[in-house]
Amino acid sequence: MPAATTTLPDRAQLDAWDRRHAWHPFTQSAEAALYPPLHIQSGEGPWLFDVDGRKYLDGNSSLWTNVHGHRDADLDAALKSQIEQVAHATWLGLSNPLAATLAAKLAQLGGSKLGRVFFTDNGSCAVEVALKLSRQFWQLTGQPDKREIVGFKGGYHGDTLGAMAAGDGEAFHGRFADWFLPTHHVPAPLGRELAGKILETDSSASLHALRELLGARSKHIAAVILEPSVQGAAGMQQQPVGFTADVAALCREHGVHLILDEVFVAFGRLGKMLVGRSECVTPDFLCLGKGLTGGYLPLAATLTSDEIHDAFSGTFEQGRTFYHGHTFTANPLACAVALASIEKLEPLVTNGILDKRIAIFGKIFAENFENHPHVSAPRQRGFTAAIDLVADARIQKNYPSSARMALQVCLEARRRGLILRPLGDSLLFVPPPCCEEPEFRFLCETARAALDAVVHRPGGPHLRFAEFANSYNPNPID
Repeated sequence: MPAATTTLPDRAQLDAWDRRHAWHPFTQSAEAALYPPLHIQSGEGPWLFDVDGRKYLDGNSSLWTNVHGHRDADLDAALKSQIEQVAHATWLGLSNPLAATLAAKLAQLGGSKLGRVFFTDNGSCAVEVALKLSRQFWQLTGQPDKREIVGFKGGYHGDTLGAMAAGDGEAFHGRFADWFLPTHHVPAPLGRELAGKILETDSSASLHALRELLGARSKHIAAVILEPSVQGAAGMQQQPVGFTADVAALCREHGVHLILDEVFVAFGRLGKMLVGRSECVTPDFLCLGKGLTGGYLPLAATLTSDEIHDAFSGTFEQGRTFYHGHTFTANPLACAVALASIEKLEPLVTNGILDKRIAIFGKIFAENFENHPHVSAPRQRGFTAAIDLVADARIQKNYPSSARMALQVCLEARRRGLILRPLGDSLLFVPPPCCEEPEFRFLCETARAALDAVVHRPGGPHLRFAEFANSYNPNPID
């Protein structure tokens, strides 16, 4: 394990402080109080280490961000070099060499039509910027009635108000719906892929609904927003090949903006730098985040065209300025590590190295879960995969929600040296793209062993989660 650089309180004190003072996102605190916190202290490659020196595979890429692994030598060097210059200076009215260089690089990656880059701090804000730019563009060009948004069922675009409205996460956002912008949601397409094999594909109902809605409401619709290829927070729900291009064509036909939310899927997650670009689609707005810095620091970007940018140009008195900004916009440290990450990632994409790793991951994932009696709809595309846990796959019988089955499996996996996060009764697999065959095998085989252990333990998997937690043994399995 890498040596610690600071002296910390003992774990009992850390546990007490965490439980007394911390409020963890997307976490039910009453539930979390039933099992001990896991304090991560260091990392190396795809592995993380806790304060006791125990080793864990980072099976969700530190919330879908990590690309090259933890403590990557090249990214570390970029940060160390920049910290010797300056850690932060405002981007409001000033510039810095790293941000200007990164803007030019992102414009190159986005293609000739996406020449303008607006930096923010995270994916939610990148989406928020795209929505606001679209709304203001239509106001500035004499079409103020175009103010509605179209999203897709199951979509998730973040937790700021505009991003919540664009998404369709009732469990996440439903209680705030009375604050939302006017939004429509059309059905998502049907698609499922596993180890390179297409198992299900049907976009007809989704495209029909979108076509009908745009035909009836295009004078009022500002933008359509889409997570291309894979809807991550929907449970790694996949789209048929060509769906993004079909949506783009409908947007052009009806004169509405297309926003591609590639916060999750870009920068190697699906084996490509940019998903839309790889499918020959250029949106009006492209939102980037997560893997942009290789998982090191918060940074996001919204790319758009000169045409949209120029609509905001004018004298101060004309009131065309886009009033939006963030304190740490274009932070030099984040820009430095983003440039280093992109430089390291590009040859992995162009030389087919990521595609080979994806094929290995898909094969091992399918071997472990394709015919498991308690797994429904196993799916994998790129470095993303998911399984839905069921009491009986033959009749699609679900577990009772009170069992919190997927959380039970995640806690059992933790004992075995694997970090995963549940989504309802689904398990999501998002390994860092730096993984090789041994890590993919450990990921899938450990997750399967954890699932089997929970299913076959005394009392079975139908215990209420509180009953499971009372008997949970947090001690690691060697």
